[in-house]
Amino acid sequence: MEQKREDLLLDLDSVIHGLQSKITLNISPVSQSLAFIDWLASLADSPSKRLELFVEYLKGVSKFYDEFWSIVFSFAGGLSKEGKENEGKSSVNDPRFSAKEWEIFPFNIFYRSFLLAEDWWMKATKGVPGVSKHHENVVSFMVKQILDVFSPTNYIFTNPEVFKLTVEEWGANLVRGWVNFLEDWRRNAAGEKPVGTEKFVIGKNIACTPGKVVYRNRLIELIQYSPTTQEVYNEPILIVPAWIMKYYILDLSPQNSMVKFLVDKGHTVFMISWKNPTSEDRDISMEDYRKLGVMSAIDAISAIIPDRKLHAVGYCLGGTILAISAAAMARDGDERLKTMTLLAAQTDFTEAGEIMVFIDEAEVRYLEDIMASKGYLDTKEMVGAFQMLRSYDQFWSRIIHDYLMGERSEMIDLMAWNADATRMPYKMHSEYLRKLFLNNDLFEGRYKVDGRSIVLSDIHVPVFMVGTEKDHVAPWKSVYKFNLTSDAETVTFVLTSGGHNAGIVSEPNHPRRTYRIATRKEGEKYVDPDSWVKQTPVSKGSWWIPWEKWLCEHSSGKTNPPPMGAPEKGYVVLGDAPGTYVFEK
Repeated sequence: MEQKREDLLLDLDSVIHGLQSKITLNISPVSQSLAFIDWLASLADSPSKRLELFVEYLKGVSKFYDEFWSIVFSFAGGLSKEGKENEGKSSVNDPRFSAKEWEIFPFNIFYRSFLLAEDWWMKATKGVPGVSKHHENVVSFMVKQILDVFSPTNYIFTNPEVFKLTVEEWGANLVRGWVNFLEDWRRNAAGEKPVGTEKFVIGKNIACTPGKVVYRNRLIELIQYSPTTQEVYNEPILIVPAWIMKYYILDLSPQNSMVKFLVDKGHTVFMISWKNPTSEDRDISMEDYRKLGVMSAIDAISAIIPDRKLHAVGYCLGGTILAISAAAMARDGDERLKTMTLLAAQTDFTEAGEIMVFIDEAEVRYLEDIMASKGYLDTKEMVGAFQMLRSYDQFWSRIIHDYLMGERSEMIDLMAWNADATRMPYKMHSEYLRKLFLNNDLFEGRYKVDGRSIVLSDIHVPVFMVGTEKDHVAPWKSVYKFNLTSDAETVTFVLTSGGHNAGIVSEPNHPRRTYRIATRKEGEKYVDPDSWVKQTPVSKGSWWIPWEKWLCEHSSGKTNPPPMGAPEKGYVVLGDAPGTYVFEK
């Protein structure tokens, strides 16, 4: 009876938090409240910090009035020679105010006063004695979100670009913006994808590299891609994408498909396509993703192409589960891996980017309650939180562009893929957050596979790693930390331009891609990331090219293409790529 009562109370938490999360964007109000209480109490108990902020306030007021009267006198008396030379030139590096119109009176007053206020609040939320680092980050982050609401960029009469366009078009831009808003609202309410995504059809112009599904279980479909060359390299490639996303980010349009690039270079490529879990899959665990995902795929490839090692590639969370699998294989003497490539994949989670603002015990418990009733977490529900990480780029810039200026950006394949959301099963996501984010078990040697701990230092195969400069999901310095525990034969690290997605989808024909690359051999001294950047030159072009060359150098020659599947061993062709799991909503 006592156990039933406890279960009932837990169910009540799940129901209440599930309803509450629709308002809080799945962010725990308790976690945020604790952070603000810590900050306020510590600030109240620190007269020196309050005095410092008062002095900063006086400096800010003095600076504002100096700039205000200088601008007013210049406007009233006409521009001086120096003023004419600087007319139309922004005096700040903030991209929000980079347009020349922001230097016209009174808009220059608007944005400068806003920046002064923003600067003061950032100083007020940081460096308060006694506040924990996590709480400081939370408070600073949330205050920044509040300030962004009041940015002069967001309003018609304080944004010179919007104001000018509105006058020139007699408000037609606002009419178009209203139409855009209604269309977006209708699509969101109906659960439809954004405008323009209909141009990209899975299997037609994206995820369209020819291949066959040669294996399926309750969690994955394994795609074997058709060769396009007369000979192929001996060692096949297995790509493990993240299950927080559909696999075809690595097989977008033909011109920027990593899969097609590799196949056309003579590689035999296999790809895992993850099932989109439902409430029935609530108890699928991290271990299931290792066994039914990575290891089942390796077993299938070993049957189809026997007596060959393989190049394993993991992207994002897929790279993390690949590293776990590789460490377990090394511990158990399984030598089927030839090399390992990790793309924007973390093995240490102590510096896991801005997402750590949302991760603590209260937040994880809150998410567990939300997932408990449904059995999964829908990534659509986390969109609001992720948009906050780059609020101007992800949210406010769209409001300004689509609704105030009445314009639409052209939909591209990467954006269409990003709108194809997936889900994460309750048990797996809870284990992922607790074991990796909260406890950092993998990096610190406490993560267990089959009841025994694994360590990354057991991985001795050559490793190729890619970090991206603007990654806010897996910051490159966090990715780079693999070097701290690695005993691999060699570790080749690449730092490429772009962010978490665009930096990885770096097709060779892209005109603005750059990268740095260097190799550290086993036994060589560790180089810290800042020193690494200083001493590693920048190269123009796509990192795909040196990576493919690296794969070739670690291959043992060429042979005839293998058969599609192995029917005699139970791996029959089940259908054409891209399979069925990718279509699950």
